[in-house]
Amino acid sequence: MSAQNFRFLSLSFNNFNGPIPRGTWNSTVLEVLSLSGNNFKGEIPQEMSNLLHLEILAMSDAGLTGLIPSSIFNITSLQELYLSGNSFTGLIPKEIGNLHKLEIILLSSNSLRGRVPATMFNISTLQEIALVGNHFSGNVPSSIGQTLPNLERLYLGGNNFTGTILDSISNASKLTILDVSDNRFTGPIPSSLGNLGRLLILNLAVNNFIAESSSLELSFLTSLTNCTYLRILHIGGNPLHGILPISIGDLSDSVELFSLESCGIKGNIPSEIGNLSSVLLLILSANNLTGRIPTTIKGLSKLQRLQFHDNRIDGTIPEELCHLLNMGELRLSENRLFGTIPACLVNITSLRYLYLDSNRFNSGIPTTIWKLKDLLRFNLSSNSLSGNLPQEIGSLKVAIEIDLSMNKFTGDIPTTIGGLKDLISLSLAHNRLQGSIPEAFENLVSLESLDISQNNLSGPIPKSLESLLYLKHFNASFNRLRGEIPTGGPFVNFTSQSFTSNEALCGAPRFQVRPCDKNSLHKSKVNRMLYILLPIALILLALAILLMCLKSRWRRNKNPIQLESIAAVTRERIAYHELVRATDGFSESNLLGTGSYGSVYKGTLTDGTLLAAKVFNLQQETAFKSFDTECEILRNIRHRNLTKVISSCSNLDFRALILEYMPNGSLEKWLYSHNYLLDILQRLDIMIDVACALDYLHHGYSTRVVHCDLKPSNVLLDEEMVAYVSDFGIAKFLEQGDSIALTKTLATIGYIAPGEAFSFQFLFNSTDWKD
Repeated sequence: MSAQNFRFLSLSFNNFNGPIPRGTWNSTVLEVLSLSGNNFKGEIPQEMSNLLHLEILAMSDAGLTGLIPSSIFNITSLQELYLSGNSFTGLIPKEIGNLHKLEIILLSSNSLRGRVPATMFNISTLQEIALVGNHFSGNVPSSIGQTLPNLERLYLGGNNFTGTILDSISNASKLTILDVSDNRFTGPIPSSLGNLGRLLILNLAVNNFIAESSSLELSFLTSLTNCTYLRILHIGGNPLHGILPISIGDLSDSVELFSLESCGIKGNIPSEIGNLSSVLLLILSANNLTGRIPTTIKGLSKLQRLQFHDNRIDGTIPEELCHLLNMGELRLSENRLFGTIPACLVNITSLRYLYLDSNRFNSGIPTTIWKLKDLLRFNLSSNSLSGNLPQEIGSLKVAIEIDLSMNKFTGDIPTTIGGLKDLISLSLAHNRLQGSIPEAFENLVSLESLDISQNNLSGPIPKSLESLLYLKHFNASFNRLRGEIPTGGPFVNFTSQSFTSNEALCGAPRFQVRPCDKNSLHKSKVNRMLYILLPIALILLALAILLMCLKSRWRRNKNPIQLESIAAVTRERIAYHELVRATDGFSESNLLGTGSYGSVYKGTLTDGTLLAAKVFNLQQETAFKSFDTECEILRNIRHRNLTKVISSCSNLDFRALILEYMPNGSLEKWLYSHNYLLDILQRLDIMIDVACALDYLHHGYSTRVVHCDLKPSNVLLDEEMVAYVSDFGIAKFLEQGDSIALTKTLATIGYIAPGEAFSFQFLFNSTDWKD
């Protein structure tokens, strides 16, 4: 590899394997070298230290290992050094102090350890330091605020730093981002932080910081009212043990996240909290707060998440809370709230997560609650609620978790629950429910956990529950059930604990119940048959056989689609800072493409997983709707030819979908680029893949889905040239009965991308395609 004739050389994102080419790294003109986003193996070549005029060296997410060679710190012209997302070990060489022009250094997401050389904190030109996600330890120099006068962004989170830092850092007047979360820092949080007039983000979470003085009020919060640009304030997980001052109402109008969870805070929630008119996330959970929820909370008109759980708040839920029409999560669990659940919660149509468990609510559930048809998780457990469960519970079509346990509900289990095909967890335990287990439960095809213990249920356990392939936890103990315990499907893995204290149950010895008397059951059936006329019996038998055949054929045709549609892998959510690291700060070198609502970047997680991050441009109002639509669609559908979702990333001003990376790009590239060529078999395979995806969207899922924007740029190809339909930003769910006329107006009328007719022409004869 010769770099002698270039000033700028980029080999990023080419999937190079093996060691970095050594060759002649002795250019006298090379200023920028980018090798990020590859799969190099081995260490940084020592020869790179010969690039004496290099100003920018980018090798993030390049698969590098070993030690960071001290020789590269002899390149005194370096201004920016990007080494994040590799597997470097050992210490940062002390020679880093030679880089007296260095402005940016990113070493996040490696396995570096030990103390950071004090010489690094003497480079007065430094503007950004990122050391997140390593194993650094020791103190940060107490003079950091004086020695780094140009520091703007400091990221030290996820290490083992100790000592004090905040007093000194308050002197770095240009600081906009301070993230020292998840370390072992100590000392008081000083009021001098208010001197950081440019501060946008302050993250001190999960350390051992304490309040500045013995005063009950958290005075540092008052000082932060001087930070007029502050947007993120996250101080949770520190032993502050104070009370909230009324001055929190004077914090900047730009504050969007206010988080003080697990800080030992006591006293009342100040009514002035209602002045935080721009806050989107308000988190005061796991403290010792008392008193009532202030009615001024209605002033938080933009609030999306409210977390007051695990406190000692009492009183009733104020109806003013129903004015928060943008709220998606309401979490008031584990408090001392009482009275009735406000019926006006139905006004908050954006609610997705509603947690009111472990309180003292009584009477029944308001009938309006069942109109919140977009609820995903609904928890009212451990209250004193009573009455029958209504059939309207079946209107929560998208719910994945319902917990109504440990109340006083009576009556039968509503059969309409069987229509909740996305339900993963259902608990009705510790109530006074009667009747039998509904046969309709066999339709809960996504169910993983079912707890109906500690009730007065009777009758048999339906054998049809053997079809619930994903059921892992089942508890029907302490009821009055009878008959044989099923043994097929998920029941193969259940133990006797699932059936304890049901004296009339029988079955296999491993269930520790009496064996079933098969002969007695057979004789009883024969005796009953003797009372039926033989011709009538033969007719009924023939009809039964016919119905069984039809049902069997129907299930054979339908089940593969159902099984495929519910196959899902639970993924942890990907944090924003992980996504930033994975994409090298959403670098243009990682850009895969742009669209109407945002851009798509290639990224690599720390475990080596490749991903595609679809980042929405929230400057467009429709981008929010597009993000919500795509999440809604992709959450419900599963098919081998539909784009695979790994996770999502969503915060105050950021929305992204994390998708499976497709190394062969889009079909548009293969159709219109001179560098790529599709043979006739590949074209045919791609057309079949797209047709299968459309057939599933239109006929294979319980609710018809119309893509509305199918074109070559929205068809992606994996390493084996398998096609995947992507981009559901303007897709539509069509309930049964929606008119054909409507479906024909959803897509772009009269438009087809050049070459699309050739690629997909056989599909245009299909009414599904036209829809």
